[in-house]
Amino acid sequence: MEIERKFLVTGEFKSQAYKQIRITQGYISSARGRTVRVRIAGDKGYLTIKGASNEAGTTRYEWEKEISLPDAEDLMKLCEPGVIDKTRYLVRSGKHTFEVDEFYGENQGLVMAEVELNFEEEEYVKPHFIGEEVTGDVRYYNSQLMKHPFTKW
Repeated sequence: MEIERKFLVTGEFKSQAYKQIRITQGYISSARGRTVRVRIAGDKGYLTIKGASNEAGTTRYEWEKEISLPDAEDLMKLCEPGVIDKTRYLVRSGKHTFEVDEFYGENQGLVMAEVELNFEEEEYVKPHFIGEEVTGDVRYYNSQLMKHPFTKW
């Protein structure tokens, strides 16, 4: 199970990042409640299947497997139209790591952060750059940003 909270980013975060990686991803299936994602992160490929979120949008089933880069590149050709292109920055805060995504292309201007938790009520330290929480707002799911890009809202 994946438990995460999502936030809009309102302040400077790049100087605090200890790592960054360019990510492109597409969806073989973006059906609500059962997405199948192909991701290329740097020189690695991943295949991820996600189930439906709970009512709050914080918890859902997630299965992920690393695959070869050539396999990921081949699977990207099978994806639905629209590609997510972003740089992910990793920022430590307390005992957690916030993944901050800066989007490009049709989602240019959107910067979001998420933090994975061990249980829904787990406490975490919010970095100063964290803004409004958007957990559970389906508009901010990557599978929806592919279909309804941020620049067209």
